[in-house]
Amino acid sequence: MNRAADATEPGLTEFLLEVERIRASGALGRSVQLARLFDFLVACHAAGRVPKEVEVAIDCFDRHPGAESSQDATVRVTAHKLRRRLEEFYRDAGESPRLTIPRGEYRLVLNPAATSGEAAGPLDGGRPRFTFREKVVAAVALLAVAVAIVAVLWGGQQRQADRPLAALRASPLWAPVLDDGLPLQLVLGDYYIFGERDLHGGIRRLVREFDINSRRDLERRIGTDPEAADLYVDMNLGYLPTSSAQALREVLPVVMASGKPVILTLASELDPATLKGTHVIYLGYLSGLGMLEDMVLSASRYSLGGSYDELIDSVTGEARISEAGMPPLPGVRYRDYAYVAALKGPGGHAHLVIAGMRDVGLMHAAEAAVDAAHLQELGRRLDGEGPFEALYEVHGLNGLNVQGELLEASRIQSAPPG
Repeated sequence: MNRAADATEPGLTEFLLEVERIRASGALGRSVQLARLFDFLVACHAAGRVPKEVEVAIDCFDRHPGAESSQDATVRVTAHKLRRRLEEFYRDAGESPRLTIPRGEYRLVLNPAATSGEAAGPLDGGRPRFTFREKVVAAVALLAVAVAIVAVLWGGQQRQADRPLAALRASPLWAPVLDDGLPLQLVLGDYYIFGERDLHGGIRRLVREFDINSRRDLERRIGTDPEAADLYVDMNLGYLPTSSAQALREVLPVVMASGKPVILTLASELDPATLKGTHVIYLGYLSGLGMLEDMVLSASRYSLGGSYDELIDSVTGEARISEAGMPPLPGVRYRDYAYVAALKGPGGHAHLVIAGMRDVGLMHAAEAAVDAAHLQELGRRLDGEGPFEALYEVHGLNGLNVQGELLEASRIQSAPPG
């Protein structure tokens, strides 16, 4: 019987953290088959599912149901290779916990770390194996991916019937990032938060400020404001908007169907050097772009206002203000904005931005980005070829995006080569 794992289970958190460690290490190499099986087994673990060999063949490797699926050696061979890669990784890494694939089964198991004081203590240098922020942020991000992949696996046949993936791959939005051999890097917009002390020195609340986006920013604030030193404290915490999971659910079928290697990164941890070796697909709020903000908005007709809930059109002079930042009244519609762009960054590589000012904007942006009919219409509205951006007005109701309208679609200039 399937049992979906609870996001709050310590076992799932440790499992997902170890999954991220394997991915980040490069232990899987460049094999698309290994990456697909690994991601499939991660999703099955999150859903409490232990698949049979024929189910792996059909759901993971897109084999057709029937006698041929049970005779195909792809599953057994790939599972054997993945098991060997994991064994090789831990032979070099040496430490527990360890991810293993039991022989004769198609599931990932986390063998827990030793409980002795030495094994449970910090690594050399006094740093714990994972900081609390790493546990929170990595678990949330990876769980969102696992949930989205589960949705792909269980609803895959229906989604492929409803969504013409070939048309999406040929669209002006997706073609630039899918038509070559570069890996895809999904970047999720995240936010740094810190603690505020009460009069007794205890943590009274967690605070998010637009101009403090990292520990370094907080240290600068404390350095220029002596009172802040007694008031604010770094908690090693961050968070993701809840709409990130919905956006991933829409985008992942297109990304996974490409067969390309996929890397998951938080915007706060993005390495600028990877912009020259991957196609970035940003999912998040416009306010969460982080280091991508200059690249995205330097060539755009739009600029962000001081509150990040305001978008100013340099062509018309009009200011678009999101109403989604205030708590919505039940049954009352409110306005938000969605932004979709295909652009070229330093080095000439194509990147995508699928963003909203708030949740309903982000959800609509993701839906628009995978709507083949809409993308065809968008292509007709744009003159010529090349990078472009599109802005949508979105109406929200009770946390849902109920209606969206394309306001503007225009070509943009590429970033200067770098």
